[in-house]
Amino acid sequence: MSFERSSGVLLHVTSLPDGRLGPCARRFVDWLARAAQTWWQVLPLTPPDETGSPYQPLSAFASWPGLLERPSARVTRHERDSFRERNAYWADGWERFAGAGALDDQIRFDREWGALRRYAGERGVRLLGDVPIYVGRRSAEVDERPELFRRDEVAGAPPDALSAEGQLWGNPLFDWAALRQDSYRFWIERLRRNLDLVDATRIDHFRGFVSYWAVPRGARTAREGRWRRGPGRAVFDAVFAELGRLPLVAEDLGVITAPVDRLRRELGLPGMHVLEFGFEGGRANPHALRNHEKNGLVYTSTHDTDTAVGWWSSLTAEQRRRTGLDPAEPHWSLMGLALGSRARVAVLPLQDVLGLGSGARMNRPGTVRGNWRWRVDEQALTNALAERLHDATVGAGR
Repeated sequence: MSFERSSGVLLHVTSLPDGRLGPCARRFVDWLARAAQTWWQVLPLTPPDETGSPYQPLSAFASWPGLLERPSARVTRHERDSFRERNAYWADGWERFAGAGALDDQIRFDREWGALRRYAGERGVRLLGDVPIYVGRRSAEVDERPELFRRDEVAGAPPDALSAEGQLWGNPLFDWAALRQDSYRFWIERLRRNLDLVDATRIDHFRGFVSYWAVPRGARTAREGRWRRGPGRAVFDAVFAELGRLPLVAEDLGVITAPVDRLRRELGLPGMHVLEFGFEGGRANPHALRNHEKNGLVYTSTHDTDTAVGWWSSLTAEQRRRTGLDPAEPHWSLMGLALGSRARVAVLPLQDVLGLGSGARMNRPGTVRGNWRWRVDEQALTNALAERLHDATVGAGR
């Protein structure tokens, strides 16, 4: 998969001024178009858990009705029958799990999201989605297809720069042997559904397809985990055989080994560079500007890191000097590097475009409280800001 040279903004739907679909979402699309942005990247659209995390989804397939502009809109019997037929793999199971009216909510979501996608497309803005590798602890899939998941271990990540204790996510781990026996139907249908909603999608925690961090159930921290071998390219071969080549992005952050990098390249998937990680670690650092791949996406920061201004504030005077960024506007300086990168797609979290500090951070890995709550003040999305981003984007040839 190869993207054209372009750029976009990362903002989850819940971070819109009213946190849902409707007029605010359309006005944001208009703002993106004025700013010459090609992509609007969102986080997973699936129902989050009680902490608000979209990476602990209650379903790998269903969309969250909490995003609806019109949650009481009428649904016809014909629409229900058509939706069940198109989504036979998961629709009935979701209805059993979520209760009466759950299917109607999915039909309403498809209507509203489809209208937003058409609105965006007419203005030259495409939608970039996100697929968590795992399902949530309490999800329809665990209820409906328990044979696809391990019972002895749960998901996490080893200690790294984001968390000294590692990250104990607690998601059920796949029983990859069981998925293989079913010809990876779960993943075929999951990506089919996701790409019915967006123009391209990111695969979160791509490295888990090569090897994944498995933590004993009941462990207190992720430090107690171990690496286990994943299914490799077999999942993608099965998906591509049925659905064709898909517009996928590999989230390849964290502990990335040569086999992980090799699989991504064999599949032709663009990976990710994060500029906040690019100023330390020596000449081989893949996030350093000089090492960016053309077939890649570059970010100033991500939903899991501090904002650009928050990151800058955490640096020592010597570290700031070594970055070469403009101390008067470090966020614009960092965005200038992203837009000028050879990577085909530059993605700028809206918090960085607005120059917001750590208080606007979306998520702090390893914590469960206070995340996923930030919303933008619509008054901040001015024409002047759109014009400045437009000029920087066009000037970088995007």
